[in-house]
Amino acid sequence: MNPEDTETPPPAETEINDQIAQRLKNLEEWRADGIDPFGCRFDHAMAATAAKALFDESDPDKEPAVTVAGRITAMRVMGKAVFADLRDAADRVQIYVQKNVLGDDLFARFKRFDIGDIIGVHGTVFRTRMGEITVKVGDYTVLSKAIRPLPEKFHWLTDVEQRYRQRYLDLIGNQEAVSVFHKRIEIIREIRRFLEDNGFLEVETPMMQPLAGGAAAKPFETYYKALGCRMFMRIAPELYLKRLLVGGFEKVFELNRNFRNEGLSRRHNPEFTMLEIYQAYGDCRTMMDLVEELITTVAVNVLGTLTVEHGEDRTINLSRPWRRISYRELILQRVGQDWYHISFAEKLTKARALNLDVEDDLSDVELTQEIFEKIIEPELIQPTFVTRLPRQLVPLAKTCEDDDTVVDVYELEINGVEISPGYSELNDPIEQRRRFEEQLASSPDAGTPTADAIDEEFLTALEYGMPPAGGLGLGIDRLIMLLTGAESIRDVILFPQLRPKT
Repeated sequence: MNPEDTETPPPAETEINDQIAQRLKNLEEWRADGIDPFGCRFDHAMAATAAKALFDESDPDKEPAVTVAGRITAMRVMGKAVFADLRDAADRVQIYVQKNVLGDDLFARFKRFDIGDIIGVHGTVFRTRMGEITVKVGDYTVLSKAIRPLPEKFHWLTDVEQRYRQRYLDLIGNQEAVSVFHKRIEIIREIRRFLEDNGFLEVETPMMQPLAGGAAAKPFETYYKALGCRMFMRIAPELYLKRLLVGGFEKVFELNRNFRNEGLSRRHNPEFTMLEIYQAYGDCRTMMDLVEELITTVAVNVLGTLTVEHGEDRTINLSRPWRRISYRELILQRVGQDWYHISFAEKLTKARALNLDVEDDLSDVELTQEIFEKIIEPELIQPTFVTRLPRQLVPLAKTCEDDDTVVDVYELEINGVEISPGYSELNDPIEQRRRFEEQLASSPDAGTPTADAIDEEFLTALEYGMPPAGGLGLGIDRLIMLLTGAESIRDVILFPQLRPKT
């Protein structure tokens, strides 16, 4: 049953306060008995799954001794016996408490437990007449008293925003959420294993920087009192990782947190996780091969499949090889073969006919990019490398040898979202300076005190010589959305950013 299908209202605040009062009374009763209701160390507990696995189907009369611990999520008092569900990090196990085993006092105290309390149990494993593997309790320990009641069974955080604000409750009662975050952990572990197995070194670069570089985004600002200067939370680690290429580190990666002072949406969180990889003597095609192998390897090792379902009617097939097509080809296919030969006014007319809200003062490149981002990108469902983007969009990449108006880059699109950009990295310091100056002049903040300056330290490093290299970024949160079928970035970040409660 879906919790959203029920019409039973959630408990009123007065009812919750009454439950809290009763729980506080129970807490004091534990203390009156000389028992600390917030417990202490509890050794030798095994996972619920492991405890149940000890039951021997071939010898059902044998009852192995086990020790388990977890949160009570259900309790059924049946006269001189109690059945309860105990849930740990990954599973639940039923426990069986008998008055004639524990004695009058311990049995009476057990009935004092509330849903949500955390306890430890010593007992033996057996199978009930109903066929459920259960722990028969011989002794128990109070580990933590829950003062607040958990949400009602059929109202377990159906308020989506509450699920994000109180993620701990979401994890207690929503096994789908638990599964997503277990997969996140496995995915990141597999990424590290893949890269280390392929000779890459994991490094760390500064998260607080004197200049916000490596991407086009608005940074978060702070002030470093000890140095008396303004600092920025990084928007990308790129310029520092390239310094390592200059220093002789030939294959490096960083799983990093980036911060961008921009909007919240289904696909954007201002604090997000990014993987960046650089390989000396590689290029854009090296990076396409690498990210394709990386994602498919992770999918197989974590999911056991290259097919991912999104919603009720969308299936993503990650089987290789992935499609490769130029930016220009996609534009011409979508808006007509004459696009690059007609006037700007005609282009505006075509764009507005596609229901795009575009301004007259856009540049030609910006207008074309609006069509790509708003019309074409959402249609790229199966894995697609979009190559040869306009030079103005990517100031840190090499131009293509046969056409200096485009750069040797890719954007990997899957399920209508950019998952990964990759470049043949620009290593010419003279051209890099010119690109930075061009970017700075075209910035909306050009000429203002807050406009970003050129990173002279990075240019100095390039002047010592950086080997030709390929580089890529991979949005970890978006990758996890892709591989788990999640439709919102907030479903794959444990504690997403939210607007303050009013």
